[in-house]
Amino acid sequence: MEKRVVVTGLGIISPIGNDVPTFWENLLNGVSGVGIIKAFDTEGLPTRISAEIPDFDPLNYFSNKESKRMDRVAMLGIAAAQEAIEDSDLLKSSYNSERVGVITGSGIGGINTFETQHELFLKKGRRFVSPFYIPMMIPDIIAGYISIRWEFLGPNYSVSSACASSSHTIGIAYQHIRSGDADVMITGGAESSITPLSLAGFTNMKALSKRNDEPEKASRPFDLKRDGFIMGEGAGIIVLEELEYARRRGANIYGEIIGYGFSADGYHITAPHPEGKGASLSMESAIRMSNLPKEAFGYINAHGTSTLFNDKYETIAIKSVFGKLANKINISSTKSMTGHLLGAAGGVEFISLILSLKNQEIPPTINYEFPDPECDLNYTPNKSQRKDFIAGLSNNFGFGGHNAVLAAKRFES
Repeated sequence: MEKRVVVTGLGIISPIGNDVPTFWENLLNGVSGVGIIKAFDTEGLPTRISAEIPDFDPLNYFSNKESKRMDRVAMLGIAAAQEAIEDSDLLKSSYNSERVGVITGSGIGGINTFETQHELFLKKGRRFVSPFYIPMMIPDIIAGYISIRWEFLGPNYSVSSACASSSHTIGIAYQHIRSGDADVMITGGAESSITPLSLAGFTNMKALSKRNDEPEKASRPFDLKRDGFIMGEGAGIIVLEELEYARRRGANIYGEIIGYGFSADGYHITAPHPEGKGASLSMESAIRMSNLPKEAFGYINAHGTSTLFNDKYETIAIKSVFGKLANKINISSTKSMTGHLLGAAGGVEFISLILSLKNQEIPPTINYEFPDPECDLNYTPNKSQRKDFIAGLSNNFGFGGHNAVLAAKRFES
């Protein structure tokens, strides 16, 4: 009999809330986390807006000494993990640390550290480069720190597949539990790459919105007047457990993960396939693994980046998979509020899917004002919606043609 895998803990740091209840309330209320960048001077740049975390204080989670030895991305990931682990009550139960693993994702890793240390190197020479430079920069250190902090000894590594990173980690963690490698997996991802160099790179790719005069309206997935995505930062971490293990310890169960699909576009380094082929393959795989009919899927938390091609081709992919059912599905892009959290997007958006299933409520796609004839599905425009539904998908697609889709359902014993 296949092992069932359930979600027992949630943790989040985001532009619209540094804990799960605040995040969920703001998501349902359509609160935008986008504003003028405060981390550095953007005067004269084509894009001067992002979705920064406004009030994250590392000293709420770390000693001053610890915080100086970590990149911001690691601190965000660990802070989200702390909330998820505490939420799960795992530490209050008896558990075998060898059966608890950690997999995290980050598309870019410690680029804040890379930029500041490179500047020191150029100005003052190698002696001024921090001895902590390498561990601060490498993306796998997030999983390492989580395992060290709570002494988890099970499977431990990281995944970097651009904007699909966190969805891949959750899917792989799910597979580890199903195959018996672990009873519990701490998984998800973090990203903090709102830096001058990152902004320059994405700007020169012409990937970012230039709606500087209306930051809160800049991220507008599926809208006709969308002009690019908004860089965001944050972390989303979840606790997954084998169902019988969770039951034995009396864990609170949010929902059940039932499928994982992954594929490649095999097409272009940044542009999605114009027929949505890879995205379609991933959705089909996740649905097939779920053993549920397509009619059971009432919601898709879309990748929905607010870029011209992604939103158009994701719409094509959804139609390809669901056919006539596509018009009956609620779709929303929570990136309209959080911005695009890159490697952390999958973790944060899977949490949104799980909360939608548990509460039977669909968050909106805000800033949807001008319908695009090529994006003609139900994107849950501007207001959340109550809905009775059984299962949903979370889509995430990354540069390089990496695709990952997670399927989940409301928990039924």
